[in-house]
Amino acid sequence: MDLLNNLWLGLSVAVSLQNLFYALVGCMVGTLIGVLPGIGPVATIAMLLPITFHLPPTASLIMLAGIYYGAQYGGSTTSILVNLPGEASSVVTCLDGYQMARKGRAGAALSISALGSFFAGTVGTLIIVVFAEPLTRMAQKFGPADYCSLMALGLVAAVVLASGSVLKAIAMVFLGLLFGLIGTDVNTGAQRFTFDIPELSDGIDFAPIAMGLFGIAEIVVNLERRMERSGAIKVSSLWPTREEMRRAIPAAIRGTALGSILGVLPGGGPTLGAFSAYTLEKKLSKHPEEFGKGAVEGVASPESANNAAAQTSFIPMLTLGIPSNAVMALMVGAMIIQGIQPGPEVMTKKPDLFWGMIVSMWIGNLMLVVINLPMIGMWVKLLTVPYRFLAPAILLFCCIGAYSLQNSTFHVLQVGIFGVLGYIFVRLGCEGAPFLLGLVLGPQMEEYFRRAMLLSRGDPMVFLQRPISLGLLIATAVLLILMALPGIKKAREEAFQEEG
Repeated sequence: MDLLNNLWLGLSVAVSLQNLFYALVGCMVGTLIGVLPGIGPVATIAMLLPITFHLPPTASLIMLAGIYYGAQYGGSTTSILVNLPGEASSVVTCLDGYQMARKGRAGAALSISALGSFFAGTVGTLIIVVFAEPLTRMAQKFGPADYCSLMALGLVAAVVLASGSVLKAIAMVFLGLLFGLIGTDVNTGAQRFTFDIPELSDGIDFAPIAMGLFGIAEIVVNLERRMERSGAIKVSSLWPTREEMRRAIPAAIRGTALGSILGVLPGGGPTLGAFSAYTLEKKLSKHPEEFGKGAVEGVASPESANNAAAQTSFIPMLTLGIPSNAVMALMVGAMIIQGIQPGPEVMTKKPDLFWGMIVSMWIGNLMLVVINLPMIGMWVKLLTVPYRFLAPAILLFCCIGAYSLQNSTFHVLQVGIFGVLGYIFVRLGCEGAPFLLGLVLGPQMEEYFRRAMLLSRGDPMVFLQRPISLGLLIATAVLLILMALPGIKKAREEAFQEEG
């Protein structure tokens, strides 16, 4: 009964004209950045963080969430029609989606993609509804030692599930932790790593780091690339045949199940979900030779997986305050900007925000089906805008956003510095996401560690004496051991390199 009351509260919040408007804006912007190659949800949300200062908390989070899951829809459109993934998680869709389009089945591929995405998004949101309350109740039993161990598990999992070199991912996490130490020590009031720069006494602001690391660096990298665009294929009928639906439905269900699991894991997300779902579908298929030549399952499964993962990645962020990927780290930043402490208290102290955001995801997914299928022609025409014209506009927007934070040119300088740092990371083959997770979780981890040590009067055994903390530390140790196993390492690499 409580669940129904909570959903009714969420519905009353989500259907207000203001929140419906921001959900629509988020979905439209998400689709747009999904369609346009080189502008992902991480960079876009990073650039829009300053706007959240001037919006109500619920409206701003509904808009940012819409951008995130909306990008998963938009990325499939250009993958299928012009063989150009607008989003990293849509790379796999190019393999079979474009081949279906070349065979005259572009409309069917787009419909299967949109309907699979809608099904996965709906199921993913339902999973949040079912598991959010039990997880929040469990999280309320956590003490400082338990939270510290949970964050250690989150950081290790982010390393395991990051693509590329494990050593580089570990280095990025530690670098993020070090940057998180800059500022004033909460307990002693001492200045740490500020180099007598007054602006650093409160630490490095989250928004300039995110804008530089993901916005500016992304612009420079994309300007270096020569994006060759295939001619767009015209869409005739949007209706799949009965045989296509017969093959797509089981694949979509499997993709949804796998994506839902991978979305919850720290370091997981839509990209890992899509690649893993495609790999699984190919191994389960009786006709693996069809993959890469227009297999319906090769569109339905990864598109369902990336949307399911996008939805369920909100679970650890909303219930435990632990971001599972870079976008969720930005969402945590947006909540902190609004004066909201992410974690189990969000559900109890801000139920209207919590349930309003969840119900808005159902409404947003329905909006996205309507936005995507009838407006395909408009989205494809946007690809004719050269990236060299988009880049200066994005750069200007980043600088204006950074300056508006505190009307300070120091923030603009920070954006530039972290833009250069982000570009260096890309050239060295280092992911920015582990850095961001280290930066977000590091200060919180330090705070909970100090609290635990104060309460236990300096006894480190408190981390082993509490059952929850002990269980989380065992899980962390198991992950570290698995990381060292050659078989796991190979499977991890294959998940990201499947016909990549």
